[in-house]
Amino acid sequence: MPTFLKSNLTLVLFLLSFNFSIAQEKVVYKKVDTLSLNLEVYRPQGEPTENGFPAMVFFFGGGWTGGSTSQFEPHARYFSERGIVCFLVEYRVRSRNQSSPFESLMDAKSAMRFIRKYADEFQIDPDKIIASGGSAGGHLAAATALIDGYNDPSDDLSISSKPSALVLFNPVIDNGPGGYGFERIGDAYKDFSPLHNIQEGAPPTIIFLGTNDNLIPVETMKYYQTVMQKVGSQCELHLYEGQPHGFFNYRNFEFYESTVRKSDEFLQSLGYLEKRSTLLIK
Repeated sequence: MPTFLKSNLTLVLFLLSFNFSIAQEKVVYKKVDTLSLNLEVYRPQGEPTENGFPAMVFFFGGGWTGGSTSQFEPHARYFSERGIVCFLVEYRVRSRNQSSPFESLMDAKSAMRFIRKYADEFQIDPDKIIASGGSAGGHLAAATALIDGYNDPSDDLSISSKPSALVLFNPVIDNGPGGYGFERIGDAYKDFSPLHNIQEGAPPTIIFLGTNDNLIPVETMKYYQTVMQKVGSQCELHLYEGQPHGFFNYRNFEFYESTVRKSDEFLQSLGYLEKRSTLLIK
């Protein structure tokens, strides 16, 4: 048994009904007083490469107030079949934990560090960790890459929380005046908002946004792409005409399929996935 599972962490294995060949593990990555925060892990079949499988870490949306790891279960199932170890991250939100967005970000960074620390046990390549998320979860994914502060005091800061690539679904990237969440964040936006902290070395990024998103203006996202390109980072932006916030979710299968396929192609372009056009997106 891996050493990190011999401590106070728990492991629950059970078979998923959609595909009996893929098991899910639930691992505690962090404890805050009496609260345990979990990772749900979806593993590929087969053996990893010499350096390990790529990893993909998903943060659910919900305005740092609610939400569920179930949002990205379909994505985790698909990408685990493609050969990526996928993680669904539970983090603190206001409705359940009376927390602020700052604690949500601390948890996100703790999860990234935990996954990288135990890369060998998870059989992943620590240099190929993709962060992904939707809405406020997209903010958390981007913030693990761009925000230097808001680290949990119990974290080992010698382990990087920064992902190697980002896959973002209508992400909250502007928390400044006029942006999403400013009333909760205030002047801290200067150190919390991804848009205001883009720097050289930002990881390659793909972004999906509906043109009728009532929370995230198209012009804001175009500006984000422009700044990313100015610092020399790849940033693909895919706009979906007439679509609202959350259009990419599984219940909207046409757009779920389209965004997953484009994400797959993006990861192929980075060398994280081999081309495989026959795999059904379901």
